Amino acid sequence: MGITVSRAEPASSPSKAPGGSLLPPGAAAIVQNSQAGKGKPIEVVDYMRLPPPIRYEELQRETMMSLKPEIFEGLRFDFTKPLNQNFALCHSIFMGNIDVPTQTNQPLKMPMGTYEFGANLVSSKGDMMIGRIMTDGRMSGRVKYDLNEWVGFKLQMNLAPEAGVSQGMVDVDLKGSDWNGQVKIGNGQFVGVNYLQSVTPNLALGGEAFWLGQQRKSGAGFAARYADKEHVATAQVATTGLVSLAYLRRLSEKVTLATEFLWNWNNREANAAVGYDYILRQCRLRGRIDTDGKVGAYLEERVNVGVNFILSAEIDHFTKNSRFGFGMAVGE
Repeated sequence: MGITVSRAEPASSPSKAPGGSLLPPGAAAIVQNSQAGKGKPIEVVDYMRLPPPIRYEELQRETMMSLKPEIFEGLRFDFTKPLNQNFALCHSIFMGNIDVPTQTNQPLKMPMGTYEFGANLVSSKGDMMIGRIMTDGRMSGRVKYDLNEWVGFKLQMNLAPEAGVSQGMVDVDLKGSDWNGQVKIGNGQFVGVNYLQSVTPNLALGGEAFWLGQQRKSGAGFAARYADKEHVATAQVATTGLVSLAYLRRLSEKVTLATEFLWNWNNREANAAVGYDYILRQCRLRGRIDTDGKVGAYLEERVNVGVNFILSAEIDHFTKNSRFGFGMAVGE
C-alpha cells in the first residue's frame, strides 16, 4: 500500500505598498515617489514667526543700486583715514559743473569747486554720528542711536547759509518681530508715519501718511514688496498722484538687472527705466537707460587695496546734454 504525501502551498497574500500599508496602485506610486525624493515636500509656514521686513523707506533699496548710479561731472577725490575701529576722518574735493534747471529743457551748467571735511563715529552696536562741512558754508549731520532692539532714534540735519533752505528731521523707529514702523517730525510742521507688516515669508504690505502744516497738505500711500533669493518686486501708490513699480532679478551672484516704471496720474506723465549691476573681479559696473533719452554708466575699478578709480558718464539724447566725470577714492 502506497503512502501519498501532499504539501499545502501557503495562500498568497496581497502585495503591500512601499509605505508598509495596503494602498491602491495609484496611491502606492505617490508614496513611493515621495520616499524616493521625487515628490516635493509641503512647506509649512508658521505665520506667528514671520521674518521682520525692511524699513518702509528702504523698499527699493536693491533696485536703486542699479537704477540710481552716482553720476557726476568733473573731478572728484575722496580720502578716508581710519584712526581706529570706530572713528574715521573724511576729505573730499570736487571740481566740475552742476546742472541748474531753467525754463527750457536745456540746463545751465555752472562751474563749482568745493572741499568737504567729515568725521564718522560708529560704535560696535551700530550707533553712529556722521558730520560734514563744506567750504560754501553748508553743513550736514546724522545721528543714529538704538535704545534697544525694539526702539531707535535718528536725527538728520542740513544747514545752509541761505534762508529757508535748512532742514531737520527726527525719526523714531519701532520694530517688532514681524513688523516695523516709523514716526517722522521735521521742520515746516511736517509729521509723517509709516508701517510695514510681513504677511508671508516673502511678502510685506504697508502704508504711510504725512501732514505738511505750512502748506496745508496731506497725503497717504500704500506699498507692497515681494522678495526672495532671486527676485524683488515692489509696488507703491500715493494720493499725491504717483504710482511706482519696480522689479529686480538676480541672474547670478555678479549680475543683477532692474526695471522701474513711474506714472503721475495728475499730469499724465510716465517714465520707465532699465538698469544693471555687474560685479567683476576687479571692478563694478552700474548703469541705466530710461525713456527720457538718458543713458548713464558708473564704473568703480579697484586699483589696489583701498584704492578705487571712478568713471562716470551720462548723455541725454533729447536735450543733447552730456556729463563726464572721473575720480579716485582712497581708504576703506
